[in-house]
Amino acid sequence: MAQQTLIFEILEKDHQPTMLEQFQQYNQLQILIATLLSSRTKDSTTIPIAKKLFKKYQTAKDFLNLKEEEIFGIGFYRVKTKNIHKLSKIISEKYNNQVPDTVEELISLPGVGRKTANCMLNYVFNKPAIAVDIHVHRISNRLGWIKTKNETETEQKLMETLPKESWNKVNKLFVNHGQTICLPRNPKCKECKIKDYCKKLFS
Repeated sequence: MAQQTLIFEILEKDHQPTMLEQFQQYNQLQILIATLLSSRTKDSTTIPIAKKLFKKYQTAKDFLNLKEEEIFGIGFYRVKTKNIHKLSKIISEKYNNQVPDTVEELISLPGVGRKTANCMLNYVFNKPAIAVDIHVHRISNRLGWIKTKNETETEQKLMETLPKESWNKVNKLFVNHGQTICLPRNPKCKECKIKDYCKKLFS
């Protein structure tokens, strides 16, 4: 546990805000939509498209008018447009224009999986949650904290391994580290400040 705390402290010093940290000025629905848009799409693509979108759309009723071409460039933009229409209708009619704040309710919304749901709990509702994307999965395994084959399994194992008070640090610190240093291929190990704790490097 002491090693994990130390790694978080080291990464915190060089931390640059993730996309969702940069979007804290937007409302809950906008952040949910941004998270949905970011799935399988680089932040560098998602961020400018989302910011432009949010100047025009703020409420669930607004997003019912979203057009496909407005999010062109986003991965699976046609499917995501349909999902945004559906979830906006549900949030408007079932949840009185409020984004639900439980995993169960969030994943019942079209296009919302566990990662998106946990991002909302983590970044928006400040509830303990581990939002696992490919960066979290990769780095957790490279550090030897867990040994898992997929992101669903990683979430469960990390919840068993880490104290609840540190859950909200995982995504923001590992995503940033994974995007800049601990790359999938050719990681920048010489620049890595936590390389001394990396099981991959010494295996």
